[in-house]
Amino acid sequence: MSDTTFDVIVVGGGPGGYVCAIKAAQLGLSVACVEKRETLGGTCLNVGCIPSKALLQSSHHFETAQREFSAHGITATKLTVDLGVMMARKDKVVDDLTKGIAFLFKKNKVAHFIGAGALVSADTVKVAGKDGEKTLKGESIVIATGSDVAQIPGIEIDEKQIVSSTGALALDKTPKSLVVIGGGVIGLELGSVWRRLGAEVTVVEYMDNILPGMDGDLVKQATRTLKKQGMNFKMASKVTSGKKTKSGVILTVEPRDGGTGETVKADVVLLAVGRRPYTEGLGLDTLGVAMDRRGFVTVDGDFQTNVAGVFAIGDVIGGAMLAHKAEEEGVALAEILAGGKGHVNYDAIPGVVYTWPEIASAGKTEEALKEAGVAYKVGKFPFSANSRAKANGDSEGFVKILTDAASDAVLGVHIIGPGAGDIIQEVVVAMEFGGSAEDIARTCHAHPGISEAVKEAAMAAWDKPIHM
Repeated sequence: MSDTTFDVIVVGGGPGGYVCAIKAAQLGLSVACVEKRETLGGTCLNVGCIPSKALLQSSHHFETAQREFSAHGITATKLTVDLGVMMARKDKVVDDLTKGIAFLFKKNKVAHFIGAGALVSADTVKVAGKDGEKTLKGESIVIATGSDVAQIPGIEIDEKQIVSSTGALALDKTPKSLVVIGGGVIGLELGSVWRRLGAEVTVVEYMDNILPGMDGDLVKQATRTLKKQGMNFKMASKVTSGKKTKSGVILTVEPRDGGTGETVKADVVLLAVGRRPYTEGLGLDTLGVAMDRRGFVTVDGDFQTNVAGVFAIGDVIGGAMLAHKAEEEGVALAEILAGGKGHVNYDAIPGVVYTWPEIASAGKTEEALKEAGVAYKVGKFPFSANSRAKANGDSEGFVKILTDAASDAVLGVHIIGPGAGDIIQEVVVAMEFGGSAEDIARTCHAHPGISEAVKEAAMAAWDKPIHM
């Protein structure tokens, strides 16, 4: 292949795109990746998952020192936050990781083109970069352009007073008050960061509960916990307008189902009502690539669009808008393009909310099983009965495992508690292999360990727990 002709051209360098590019190259294909940012990693690495986790960790340390050290016999007084240092640390984490991906591109001989890519035809991508235009030819083209911030009428983002997640990750001072529009993962995580650092945080959610779509027991516990930490909630409410002033933002908030509205003032407003597929300027309309009514690219079981040779993965095709879901699709598609088989088990993809305690979920919720008429069993175990959680002083929450009543196969797992995002993985592995609650219950777990709560919940679903 020449320096402008490739087996595969990936448009988008986020988690789905860069992983697809690397895997395809490892499988012997010549690969180019087109990314309009100067750095690789997409929204997730540059202005999403990674910087938010860096700030969550830093702010968690601060709150732990403030609220929990004394119970361990540690006295810490006159604690202060140097926000500049905290932000610099966050930026360094991002910089190190983006450079790491660039290194992996070089190691695997993936050609990296910086610029906005647009499909001219089913085998041609035009790249408009700062050094002019280039035309690339590819046997297969992969659309991996991810998603952008969803917006609502009456709220204009300026990334200063009214911010998206991008602006919320770069505030130069802690606001006295922060209103978060949207009670999903992004809103709760970034709301937690700024609450810990001193902001009064109010979450306005259109639905009846936060974390729409998650298991009801998780949502109830998460709501109680976040309220106890100091977060305020206005459920079943909608923001109809936002007026910026010199001193902040004045929002009009109305009951979703009708009634008298109210005025809510805030120094900063975070708009976090979800994400929408990013397809602007890609030339998909001209090419005739099919999209649904919400703008998501339509694909078949092999991630191919209705245009032969054009594929799509990640947020841009919908489903769970998660970086790791996009990565799995990227690997599967690379294997398909290399002539092999690729598969993603969408029933075993975990989702994690990195508040503290963490919230993690995979598979079916109890509500979904009831609606589908599936006979199931519930195994539940609280961290308050787990030795390690007690010793650590992190004993809030529980593990909940749902199994098929007849076969004992694990259908879903829902955890709120310490390290939930890590300990859920053993249940996800069990689900991937078609495992049962008995399989988990009969597996020896180290004592004392947080993961013993998973074993006990599995025992509760299969037979009876020991420590409850």
